[in-house]
Amino acid sequence: MKLLLTGTAGPAGWPEPGCPCASCAGTAGIPARRPFGLVVDDVAVFPWTGVPRGYSVLADGLGLAGPDGRRLLYAPADREVPLGADVPYDVVLIDLLDRPERLGALRRAGAVDSGTTVVAVGLDHRVRSPGELDRRLRLWGAFAVPDGTVLDIGDAPAEGTFRGAGSVRDAVPPPRRALILGGSRSGKSAEAELRLAADPYVTYVATGPTGEGDPEWAARVRAHRVRRPAHWDTVETTDLAGAIRAATAPLLIDGLGTWLAAVFDEHAAWDGDRTPVDGRCDELVGAWREARERVVAVSDEVGMGVVPATASGRAFRDALGRLNERLAAESEDVTLVVAGRPLAL
Repeated sequence: MKLLLTGTAGPAGWPEPGCPCASCAGTAGIPARRPFGLVVDDVAVFPWTGVPRGYSVLADGLGLAGPDGRRLLYAPADREVPLGADVPYDVVLIDLLDRPERLGALRRAGAVDSGTTVVAVGLDHRVRSPGELDRRLRLWGAFAVPDGTVLDIGDAPAEGTFRGAGSVRDAVPPPRRALILGGSRSGKSAEAELRLAADPYVTYVATGPTGEGDPEWAARVRAHRVRRPAHWDTVETTDLAGAIRAATAPLLIDGLGTWLAAVFDEHAAWDGDRTPVDGRCDELVGAWREARERVVAVSDEVGMGVVPATASGRAFRDALGRLNERLAAESEDVTLVVAGRPLAL
């Protein structure tokens, strides 16, 4: 099966003509992307109408099977894609910019596996720059190609075509341990969620209170729940070391600041003996060091604010700062998020 992508952008292209946004302005000098267009084997054009003999339309009009048995799926942003598939698709062309978790759901359902070529389409100014697009696609196991690219999904690609090979070009394994730091409302939680958005199985470890009796905190909790992919599992616990050791799928821990506050509460350590808190931190660092599954943790960067006015506040700040430093030393990836921008450390 040979796919010609005549365009890879959203309906208005990228950059969008006349759009003054930073994303469109930042693509100056880069070839413009045209609205999505797809031709298969020089004979079938999306949307599929009158496909030749030997081809069959799949997935409510979004998929196509060729005479060679190869299968493709197109997943635009404005259509719900049937998740079920008898066998994985050979290639998936998918708009990932709004809801990358759709790729995770397809993987969970078995419609996408390690042999599926995943190509991002519908590209436009929903992402702030081509560089940020590439960064996200590497996180999600997908890649982008220029307009006019021919993808050969078969055993013998013709000269001048790109051979689809696996789920991502130039794939590198994701870091096993990632620590995401940031101040209040910095976007650190959203960045952590972005890291795992396209994974089929993720356990979200919530360490904070539910918000019962505190409407403002409850609203924050609801916002986090709405933002998380529906197919993720959620565990509410302060036994982080146990959760890491027992994990059978990637973990997202959000966050270490609320966990440490809960540990202070559990051991009455705000104005008392803090030795048990040190022991819990030691236990967490040990489990983090030995983690077998991928784990992404969110923590507050406490070294840039004012000095707390109370002794207990200073003790908490110091304990969290030391914990961040120790976990960072045991992490393959440490990122500081400032105003929604991730800065690798």
